[in-house]
Amino acid sequence: MAFIDEIKIYAEAGRGGDGVVRWRQEKFVPKGGPAGGDGGRGGNFYIQAVRDVHVLSKYKAKKEFFAEKGEDGSKKSLHGKDGEDFVLDLPIGTIITRPETEEVWQLTEEGQKILLLKGGYGGFGNEHFKKSTNTTPTESNPGQDGEKGNFNIELELFADIGLVGLPNAGKSSLLNALTNADAKVGDYAFTTLDPNLGDFYGYIIADIPGVIEGAHEGKGLGVKFLRHIKRTKMIAHLVSFENSNMMKVYKEIRKELKAYDKKSNLAGDGLFEKEEIIILTKSDVVEDSKFIAKKIKDFEKLDKKVFVISLYDDKSVKNFRDALVKILKKK
Repeated sequence: MAFIDEIKIYAEAGRGGDGVVRWRQEKFVPKGGPAGGDGGRGGNFYIQAVRDVHVLSKYKAKKEFFAEKGEDGSKKSLHGKDGEDFVLDLPIGTIITRPETEEVWQLTEEGQKILLLKGGYGGFGNEHFKKSTNTTPTESNPGQDGEKGNFNIELELFADIGLVGLPNAGKSSLLNALTNADAKVGDYAFTTLDPNLGDFYGYIIADIPGVIEGAHEGKGLGVKFLRHIKRTKMIAHLVSFENSNMMKVYKEIRKELKAYDKKSNLAGDGLFEKEEIIILTKSDVVEDSKFIAKKIKDFEKLDKKVFVISLYDDKSVKNFRDALVKILKKK
């Protein structure tokens, strides 16, 4: 299923049911009184936050959504049934805007439910209009229309940790090793075409598609995915030992984050300023332990926590997992 993070929809809450004109028809009562029931209320339109990051893909072909209409009133003063509410599931991290009114809503936690559109009130039946001065009213009201509108829906992943780095830095493999995710991995650029999420002891880790030089200008997978780490609490920056100049690679990505902040007016509260840990990956390709120790010292000079991992070394993965738990618990 293709990953979709932006859609536009049209939605309507339900119209209220009509009130009706009816009369009592009882034996031995030659002239019964009014008995027309009120119409039911139209269904409301809600949005609700779920953990499924791919849920927007389900709406690729369907862009119009309608809550149920309220039933009309009935004889014997029976009230029409209220229309069923419509609940649209959207991923955590979704921002919903209504262009006509410039209203904005955000879904930030699982199960959060927001009323977007109210259903219309049901109309009154003729019994409602009975008075001492008018014992046989013949009037009734139609139901009111429900609220309606167009909405822009945009997903920004909401995670505790965002994994960033060049393509093939080992982000998907690390995500799979730490969580219950089943992210695609491979020995070619841009294995990850969509963001992947994994549950790490209740914390969410997001594997962001590879960032390359010029990404803030749309190169590679571009700005589309840079914005997905905008709302993560912390960045885990992966740099592979396969790179001949690891510090240069690291600085290239940092440059992209800073450029994105500037372009998006996020200076002071953007990607570049987020807390960051550095993970040096694929240490198994290096046989010289002194070389590894030197790289650790080089990156520690940046005043960052530095970890070395090889997915072929269970101990290195366990040590990192234990350290990461401690870091997250302090947040």
